[in-house]
Amino acid sequence: MRRRTFMAAGTGLALAAAAPAHAGTRRLLHVHPGDSVQAAVDAVTGPGWTIVVHPGTYREVVSIPAVAAELTLRGAARDPRAAVIVYDNANGTKKPDGTTYGTAGSATFTSAAPGLTVRDLTLANDWLRADHPDITGTQAVAACTYGDRTHFDNVRLLAHQDTLFVETTALGSFDRQYFRRCHIEGDVDFVFGRATAVFEECHFHTLQRDVTFTPKGMVFAPSTARGNPRGILAVRSRITSGAEDGAYKLARPWVPSYETTAWPSLVVRDSWIGPGIDPVAPYTAMREQYPWQTMRFREYANSGPGAAITVPENRPQLTPEEAEFHTRRAYLGDWRPRP
Repeated sequence: MRRRTFMAAGTGLALAAAAPAHAGTRRLLHVHPGDSVQAAVDAVTGPGWTIVVHPGTYREVVSIPAVAAELTLRGAARDPRAAVIVYDNANGTKKPDGTTYGTAGSATFTSAAPGLTVRDLTLANDWLRADHPDITGTQAVAACTYGDRTHFDNVRLLAHQDTLFVETTALGSFDRQYFRRCHIEGDVDFVFGRATAVFEECHFHTLQRDVTFTPKGMVFAPSTARGNPRGILAVRSRITSGAEDGAYKLARPWVPSYETTAWPSLVVRDSWIGPGIDPVAPYTAMREQYPWQTMRFREYANSGPGAAITVPENRPQLTPEEAEFHTRRAYLGDWRPRP
């Protein structure tokens, strides 16, 4: 079975022998190779704890409950490649009881905790379609985040389809999430969901995909609630590709069967878009009854070959006045994430 390589070669990081689990002072827990990150999460008894994950690969599923409010989960090293949390469930993977996990249930990392901060880590799902030709539910999530004031900084999020699920606690909740200096890669709808989510100085990378058709996939698939004036915002970011030029779309709207009133919202601004994105027709529909032209898709002041405006009606742009309402501060409101 093929496995993706998550730790950079030549880092010089040695995996130490297992240390006692959860060594540390009150409200500070340390996780070493041989320990379990989930066991550390389970040891959290209230808000405001910090879990430090030391260099190594932790093959497990991690779920953070809502009661672990204001939790910080961070790598001991500043290099996010040093500490990797990875597993390989997919939507169609069977549980011991014979049912399947579903898209959200496939996530390697899930958090419902308000005020969560994640830093300097890699969260990955290394399930591969080629290894499971019998499974049709190929969504395999690296991280599913819901809960207000979720903050990821310098985190690598790696998978193929549905890498990052930016969700909310309820259909009517406008939970806010902020991603800064993160690397996010995948192929189909690999940033998707209903949250008010800001991506600043992030790197989105589309993978090469072994299919003969195009588009090979899409970067974004927002499912913003109709009552939410703000959905996904990508600002001062860049989009690169491991595939051929024009093989990917920038986005398509996701209107879930359980929320047919959704009105997806996406703004990409002040960002560099590489040649992997089709500049002539950067958007497409997921279902015919919900054409992308009826959604809230806008761009502003982007650059790069994938941002070229060759057919203006295919690339709706914000006016300078409208752009003032699509900033980090406008989206996050009274929440000011600390750098």
